[in-house]
Amino acid sequence: MSDPIVDVLVTVPLLSGLSRPQLERVASDFDEQTLPAGTVLIRQGDDHGTGFFILAEGEVIVTVDGRDVDRLGPGTYFGEIALISDRKRTATVIAATEVRCLVMLLSDFRAFVRSDPDVTWKLLEHVDMLSIRDKA
Repeated sequence: MSDPIVDVLVTVPLLSGLSRPQLERVASDFDEQTLPAGTVLIRQGDDHGTGFFILAEGEVIVTVDGRDVDRLGPGTYFGEIALISDRKRTATVIAATEVRCLVMLLSDFRAFVRSDPDVTWKLLEHVDMLSIRDKA
């Protein structure tokens, strides 16, 4: 039987290197939330990253310094920078419509990564690929 959270997680590039059993383990750390339009999910400049969000339904608007820079839909994710660094939030993300998202708290993510060195390595490889892409 298929787990709907795992089915969403397999589509997330950050997690794409993980095996099905690893995804099944991490799936239990995600909470599903439905939030109304207008809800601020992430605020630019905040010190405390709530965690990592995967958008399952609906749309969000991403703003930087008050300017709309992107609109994200189902299957996209945001907040991953807070999982791997202690930097302040780099954008504000607001629900444009009612959204259903999967949310993982920073503490749960760090516990998952610490539990399995193979997971840590796979995530580091993905982060390295992101840094190469951003420099191109």
